[in-house]
Amino acid sequence: MAEIETRLRELGLPLPAPIRLPPGVLIRFPWVNVRGDRAFVSGHVPLAADGSLAQPLGRVGQEVTPEEAYGAARSVGLAILASLRTELGDLDRVVAWLRVFGMVNTAPAFRAYPMVINGFTDLILDLYGPERGRHARSAVGMAGLPFDVAVEIEAEVLIRP
Repeated sequence: MAEIETRLRELGLPLPAPIRLPPGVLIRFPWVNVRGDRAFVSGHVPLAADGSLAQPLGRVGQEVTPEEAYGAARSVGLAILASLRTELGDLDRVVAWLRVFGMVNTAPAFRAYPMVINGFTDLILDLYGPERGRHARSAVGMAGLPFDVAVEIEAEVLIRP
């Protein structure tokens, strides 16, 4: 079995089903866009096991606690891994995580965006290790995100053919 899939199993972390978009929502872009040795990952949101939007919804510091948002960022990581596995066929094809852009749906007074996005970063480092998992990162607050999710994350990874 592949290294990353084995590590996911050891950690008890199943990947979610593909996203089930709300009725009437149509997307005209790929979840993962492979160009040469790079895979550009579109913004992903937290997903439940069945691919539906994961709870809780709302703004961090208002309806969602920072701890719940950290978990949501981790959930986004699993959703991204599921999309990468679908596109690449094998998560071990990811040679390195290059860049991550984390967006946090926040109440006006909340400013701990990096702590929230650490949920994603910690997951990737746990799975890929400090060399392959290390990435440049931004964590910003937003006045709102699609479907009122607490976190959205996009990424860029280096892949092997």
